[in-house]
Amino acid sequence: WGERAAAAAADCALRQPLQTRVCANFQAGAGEKQPAMKRLLIKGGKVVNDDHSQVADVYIENGVVRAVGPELKPGSAAGLQVVDATDKLVLPGGIDPHTHLQFPFMGTQSKDDFYQGTKAALAGGTTMIIDFAIPQKSCSLIEAYEQWRSWADPKVCCDYALHVAVTWWSDKVKEEMKVLAQEKGVISFKAFMAYKGLYMIGDTELLAAFSQCKQIGAIALVHAENGDLIAEGAKKMLSLGITGPEGHELCRPEEVEAEATLRAITIAHSVNCPLYVVHVMSKSSAKVIADARREGRVVYGEPIAAGLGTDGTHYWHKDWPHAAAHVMGPPLRPDPSTPDVLMNLLANGDLSVSATDNCTFDICQKALGKDDFTKIPNGVNGVEDRMSVIWEKGVHSGKMDENRFVAVTSTNAAKIFNLYPKKGRIAVGSDADIVVWDPKATRTISAKTHHQAIDFNIFEGMVCHGVPLVTISQGKVVYDRGVFHVAAGQGRYIPCEPFPEYVYKRIRQRDQVCQPVPVQRTPYAGKVISLIPAQK
Repeated sequence: WGERAAAAAADCALRQPLQTRVCANFQAGAGEKQPAMKRLLIKGGKVVNDDHSQVADVYIENGVVRAVGPELKPGSAAGLQVVDATDKLVLPGGIDPHTHLQFPFMGTQSKDDFYQGTKAALAGGTTMIIDFAIPQKSCSLIEAYEQWRSWADPKVCCDYALHVAVTWWSDKVKEEMKVLAQEKGVISFKAFMAYKGLYMIGDTELLAAFSQCKQIGAIALVHAENGDLIAEGAKKMLSLGITGPEGHELCRPEEVEAEATLRAITIAHSVNCPLYVVHVMSKSSAKVIADARREGRVVYGEPIAAGLGTDGTHYWHKDWPHAAAHVMGPPLRPDPSTPDVLMNLLANGDLSVSATDNCTFDICQKALGKDDFTKIPNGVNGVEDRMSVIWEKGVHSGKMDENRFVAVTSTNAAKIFNLYPKKGRIAVGSDADIVVWDPKATRTISAKTHHQAIDFNIFEGMVCHGVPLVTISQGKVVYDRGVFHVAAGQGRYIPCEPFPEYVYKRIRQRDQVCQPVPVQRTPYAGKVISLIPAQK
């Protein structure tokens, strides 16, 4: 780096003493303008990956990390944007693998669309989401995928991928799963064991779907609740005159979630299919997953920000809108020790990934169920607040370190869904999706200041240590201390490749060495009785 370039950079820094500084874009040619390379340097921060932290600069060109190291000197200062990260952490952008933006559900549509939801995600330090395309029963999975793409592509502010739900079973569904995995970049398929009559499928269909996931190199996702027991429980609560939000939790208690979780793990294991349990909400379900992992099952558990940051005592709140705002499925648990236990399990590896299940509805939408809790649209916020909530409850509390934080908010999701190391890591060749994080700063979560489209926040008043200062997506500063520099459609659809190594290494090996074999024995040569005809 020459003396003149260094002087120009220093002069630029002096003239523009901002957290994010932009040096003038000087053209080297005489008169002829060349397309400007997009260059960015993050200086002086502590780069944190899931396995290592180091004080280093990060140099980015055209959306890709080109160098990581101390005191980087990336040639000319011309056109170089500099982000000062001194005394801050530099983290891989968060990946939220469970959102429902713009989702038609329970007679209405979730309030955060793909623009508002992804914009809020960026404000919270999340640079990629994975949403769900959910077809109605008897409808095409591919058509659902195309529908969600048509909604998302013009609006997304950050990168995204898609899961697709399997809500019914046929040879057509089986074939479409294969097409989606091989041609459309969808390698994760969600089955619902709840929402009877709407999305729920039975054990026979689960077995078929899990078998096909295994064959095409996909991951089976499952909403684990016993839908039959929920349906009967709801009838019972209503017959007792319980119509308020507390009925929602009372008809789907912990054991309903735990039973379905164990059943899903058992079915998946029978066909050697990797399983990912979404929104793990209870201590009982989490224990089932932890025990299964200790027995060698290939299963991943996903707690969400809501379950890690608050609890289900809100369902008994005297104010109906407050209680209804917390309704989601599976419900938050009234045992106040649940968030602490889930965070411990996330910290120690029994649970693997954090998400949000962000599916937001205004109070007036929730009021569809004002006289019947079964009609309250299920869903809460989280896409903006997830990383701060987990830092506060996990890192600031001493339960996990900064590296585990990166693992559970970004890296593990990237590995499971075969996005790694393009996503989930700061390294040469990785996508420049990065957050400059201030671990000492605090912010108070409030619906008055959040960037989501709803009028309520389930974390209202929570003071969080850990604040995203600058969010970088595709090598561009898209959020800087409360100011957005992003437009609708700036995000990209990111296809995922089947057979992720992180998941399928063990699966492949077990296929080779763990198959049952017949016992070699001398054939039986004795007498065989005659069958007795069954009496009518």
